[in-house]
Amino acid sequence: MMRKKTSSTKEQILKMLKVQKRLTVGEMAEQLQITEMAVRRHLSALEREELIESTLVRQPMGRPTNVYELSAKGHQRFPRHYQQTMLDFLADLEQMGGKQIVADLFQNRQERMRKLYEQQFGDKSFDEKIKELVAVQNEHGYMSELLQYDDGSFELVEHNCPIAEVAQAYPIACECERKLFEMLIHEADIVPKTCLADGDDACRYHIKRKK
Repeated sequence: MMRKKTSSTKEQILKMLKVQKRLTVGEMAEQLQITEMAVRRHLSALEREELIESTLVRQPMGRPTNVYELSAKGHQRFPRHYQQTMLDFLADLEQMGGKQIVADLFQNRQERMRKLYEQQFGDKSFDEKIKELVAVQNEHGYMSELLQYDDGSFELVEHNCPIAEVAQAYPIACECERKLFEMLIHEADIVPKTCLADGDDACRYHIKRKK
């Protein structure tokens, strides 16, 4: 029972910060009708989970005080429905201009990403480029890991796909992603093996150096 109450209070604090943006311990204690010590205990737990962050603010009178707000990770706890909104936009585009305009959209993104990252890959060795690709994908939320085989080839495994629903409706998204990988690592053959958009448990790419 106590664990459920603790969890509920932490959720209340997150919701308060989402709506009111920045609050002190005293302001939260007053709204929650609990002690400041209890609030601090919950805030410490939320800081360990990296869901909130604090800033020390100087006061006109008295000692500086900590002001708390949601971190980027904390904001992600709240639903945003980006994928459905994107799907709606893409469906509208397709209705207005046909399938080709949607294909052009994904290809334009592919080219933009190539220009953004090509210098980052340029002077690296083949193995370093593979590791750089994993880092880039992780920056975008793909939860990637790399497996290396005895023959020198690799397997890129992505446990999450931020656009899985979009890719399910528009498979060209996956094809443009693969082409982007080959543009960034031009000496690689990259073959998709499984795909989250197809219902598999992860996206997997077999990567080997071209002969």
